[in-house]
Amino acid sequence: MPTTNDGPGGAPVTLYLLHALGASADSFARLRTELAGRVHVEGIDLPGFGSAADAADTSIEATVEHVIGVLAAHRGGRWMLGGHSMGGKIAALVAARTLSGEARLFGLSGMVLMAPSPPRPEPMDEERRALMLSWVADGRLSDDDAQTFLDQNTARPLDPDAHALALADLRRTSPAAWRAWLETGSRVDATDEVGRLDLPVLVLAGTDDADLGAHAQPGLLADVYPRARFHPLAETGHLIPLERAPEASTAIARFVEDEVLVGPVVPDDWAQLIAGDRVDDRVRGTLGRRAVPDDRGYAPQVLDVAQLTLLREIADLAVPQDGPAIDLAGRVDAQLARGEGDGWRNATLPPDVEAYRAGLDTLAPLWPTDPAARADLLRRAMEGEGDATGPLDHQQLAAWLEDARVDLVRQWLAHPASMARTGYDGFATGGTRPLRGFVQLTIGRREDWEPAGVGGTVDEQQHTTGEAVSA
Repeated sequence: MPTTNDGPGGAPVTLYLLHALGASADSFARLRTELAGRVHVEGIDLPGFGSAADAADTSIEATVEHVIGVLAAHRGGRWMLGGHSMGGKIAALVAARTLSGEARLFGLSGMVLMAPSPPRPEPMDEERRALMLSWVADGRLSDDDAQTFLDQNTARPLDPDAHALALADLRRTSPAAWRAWLETGSRVDATDEVGRLDLPVLVLAGTDDADLGAHAQPGLLADVYPRARFHPLAETGHLIPLERAPEASTAIARFVEDEVLVGPVVPDDWAQLIAGDRVDDRVRGTLGRRAVPDDRGYAPQVLDVAQLTLLREIADLAVPQDGPAIDLAGRVDAQLARGEGDGWRNATLPPDVEAYRAGLDTLAPLWPTDPAARADLLRRAMEGEGDATGPLDHQQLAAWLEDARVDLVRQWLAHPASMARTGYDGFATGGTRPLRGFVQLTIGRREDWEPAGVGGTVDEQQHTTGEAVSA
């Protein structure tokens, strides 16, 4: 089955970036150059700014819908979403709608935020807000007011090219968009809609940025992004993409390598199917969250570290994976923490959490270091052989290992990449009403909407076999 690992520009992941107040997609040009071949950077002009300066509706809702519309055209490879300042709040709303399934998008693998405005009302001095609003009372920003804005938001003067770009972006900004953000957008409290976004996140912030700087960001975002990595940039103000493009790019590339390019890739045609109108929003959201890269620093919630390590080694034997692997054991631990299961247990075993702890503690003293010896021990334990002397006897241990193997396999099969590998697309029968099902129920035949590799189309079957197909 073909899998696309690289997207545009030969990079393994595309990063879509949403700009700050008074900026444009052009503000990310230096990041794009610095990250070429490692991360493909695409800036998006928001309504009222840059090439979209003439947009009539510059509200937050219109801006979110605009971004979703642009992202819907994404094809090929993994993708991330990022935002600078104002763009950070917009990115949070888009990410929330993506991971809930409300937006017809799939494949969000991480976020990069630069001095982001939080989902809650942005901290801002009211006198400064009033001053900034006064700059557009009679139309677009003047050169003098734009220069004042730059002076207030940089740790040191920009180089000539960056200065010219920033000044041009400020001068062409729509006064209506400028007012909409300062009067309404920055004050919006979107914490309930955004909730907690459990995915890899890099937060870059300058040490010389007052309201949205390195010291403020953990308090503003830690509850929103439990997997956030906070990276301070010394002697940096608010305009990170223009002030510190090389340093920011190095941090982004390292973050992507460590936390985003983890686990299997969902093939492009399957990603497009999941994002399409045949899939129910809730199902799309569930699949999108399952496809989020695992946390390499995952801290067990139910098991201890030694127990989780052993369960991972059991998973490697019970469900061997080639290529980037899913952290099946970590996902089982999270499943146990949520109190989820398959609804039954062997009568000889305690409840699931206790059974996992007892089973792993029974195996631990016997567990060899040699991989071949481990496989032999596990096979004998699964068959009820040997004399277990831990919390479980040999019969209980065999019963628990049966349950554990089922949980591990279920976690593997639940991942969209595994569904693609096994050719299961039965999730694509909902979506917008009327509900759609299958028409062709013959082995080896696929319908036109199904991804390539799931049997063959009706036309292909007719061509290769000469069979007549009745309606």
